[in-house]
Amino acid sequence: MNKEKNIRVLVAKPGLDGHDRGAKVIARALRDAGMEVIYTGLRQSPEQIVQAAVQEDADVIAVSILSGAHMHLLPRIVDMSKESGLEDVLVIAGGVIPQGDIKKLADSGVAGVFTSGTSTKEIIDFIQNQVN
Repeated sequence: MNKEKNIRVLVAKPGLDGHDRGAKVIARALRDAGMEVIYTGLRQSPEQIVQAAVQEDADVIAVSILSGAHMHLLPRIVDMSKESGLEDVLVIAGGVIPQGDIKKLADSGVAGVFTSGTSTKEIIDFIQNQVN
C-alpha cells in the first residue's frame, strides 16, 4: 500500500505584524487536508521560527506576512534554515506581497508565494506536490 508522507507544516507570523486571521485560516485548511500543523503565534523572530522548525521536524515553513518586511525577513528565514541543516524544508509565504517582489523572493529561495485571494486548495496542492 502506497502511503503518502504525513506533512508537518510550521505556520509562522514573523516581525511586528499583529494580524493573524489569514494564518489561522491557512492552518485550519492545512489541518483539514490531513497535514500536521504547528502554529508559532504572533511576532516571531526568524531565529525563533527556524528553531521551532528544527524542533518540530517541519517539512514546510509557511510564513504569513502583512507588515511589508518580507524582503528582509523571508530571505533571512531561508538562509537560517539552510544554516540549521533544513536544506530540504520548503519555505513558502503568503500575505501582502507586491508582484514585483515575488521573483526576488523566489531567487532568494522562497519556494512559493501566495498573495491575497489565493485559494486554500491551491496552497494545499502546492505543498502536497512539493513534499510528497
